[in-house]
Amino acid sequence: MYYLGIDLGGTNIVAGVVDDDGKIIVKANRKTTKPCTMEGISDDMAAVAKDAMEQAGITANDLQYIGIGAPGAVNSETGVIEFANNFNFHNWEIVKMMEERLGIKVYVENDANAAAYGEYCVGAAKDANDAVMITLGTGVGGGIIVDGMIYSGSNYAGAEVGHTVIQHNGRLCTCGRRGCWEAYSSATGLINMTKEACSIQQAPNYLLYQMIGGDLSKIEGKTAFDAAQQGCPLAKSVIDMYIDYLGCGLVNIINVFQPEILCIGGGISRQGDYLLEPVKKIIERDRYTKHNKRQTKICIAELGNDAGIIGAAFLGK
Repeated sequence: MYYLGIDLGGTNIVAGVVDDDGKIIVKANRKTTKPCTMEGISDDMAAVAKDAMEQAGITANDLQYIGIGAPGAVNSETGVIEFANNFNFHNWEIVKMMEERLGIKVYVENDANAAAYGEYCVGAAKDANDAVMITLGTGVGGGIIVDGMIYSGSNYAGAEVGHTVIQHNGRLCTCGRRGCWEAYSSATGLINMTKEACSIQQAPNYLLYQMIGGDLSKIEGKTAFDAAQQGCPLAKSVIDMYIDYLGCGLVNIINVFQPEILCIGGGISRQGDYLLEPVKKIIERDRYTKHNKRQTKICIAELGNDAGIIGAAFLGK
């Protein structure tokens, strides 16, 4: 049996044909066109899906359904994305449009939820009854699995953990609120903290500043990590602050949900143990349940960028 999952991102649309074991057989992709219309993006997704099927040597008749992971407030019951902020779409009837184009049953879920479901099915959260996945990318995304089911909330906008406040009246977030976890623990937040560190008067004396040649536009999410691992004290101070904020938010998540597994994905998760070990120490120190026998396992997500494709592919299961 084969399944097909589509991951609709702000930069790329990726479709993958997946087997029963969660292994991706083939992938097809194309750039996400912006600005775009609902009809145009639906056409593009259908084209990518057909390309993936062609590469795998199958047709829609060989599939029971197609799954889509998409950003925004996704009503999985009606198949409508009530609001997709990345595209500024309201009430996008994505399932109807895709079924018209592909002639097959379509399921849709929020992209972060789909990624969490992928990790739950065949990745780091496999065999866990309750799990949470956090993605550290441009923003801070979240996906929550409760009793083996995706938790979406009453309005299908649940798990927006990045917009819980960890600093009252703190940094301005893109959502308009101040002090959101996303403003501190996303790659964007880390870049902003790195820029601030490189703007101090003494910055030219440090490796962090020298690595970018004084050009703040060259700073990426991994820049401070790279410099810190080479012994730069300025970079280390940035990373220490970043990890402190990250740990604060993770403790909040654990205290609320007490999942069996909390896995961390997204670009920053590629730092592996250099990120994970100090975060674990914060969690061990601050979590409410420090004296309980059963504790949440903290780990790095296993599926990388494929989590959303695999999770979407398995939505009909």
